[in-house]
Amino acid sequence: MDTLSYKTKSANKATVQKEWFVVDAEGQTLGRFASKVANILRGKHKPSFTPHVDCGDNVIVINADKIRFTGNKFADKEYVFYSGHPGGQRFVTAKDMMAKKPTYSVEHAIEGMLPNNKLGAEIFRNLYVYAGSEHPHTAQQPKPLKF
Repeated sequence: MDTLSYKTKSANKATVQKEWFVVDAEGQTLGRFASKVANILRGKHKPSFTPHVDCGDNVIVINADKIRFTGNKFADKEYVFYSGHPGGQRFVTAKDMMAKKPTYSVEHAIEGMLPNNKLGAEIFRNLYVYAGSEHPHTAQQPKPLKF
């Protein structure tokens, strides 16, 4: 009796079913919101999750400029940029970054929660972040997703 009643299924690029979701970031806490979006991008919410395949969905984040920072993070949190040259290290606070590029905080938080390899870069391309409530992806008929 060497037959199993089940088979382990491994997804691949041809068998993956990708969906489109739109998520509203207004009033959401940055880290908690980013971890939920990263799980959807990665595909961990699907029963057919395969770690080495991009089996996640496409996610559109709207109202990224209305994300919430807890505590004093809005004034104290610093993003570090380094050019590689001596004296080329720059620090930008979250408040200044939101004024300059309002989508950066959300993108940076979600990107940090994805794998740091080629697969992570491929998965990150499935994320679309917009500062306002409008997005140009209505043709994909994204489903609204609540957290």
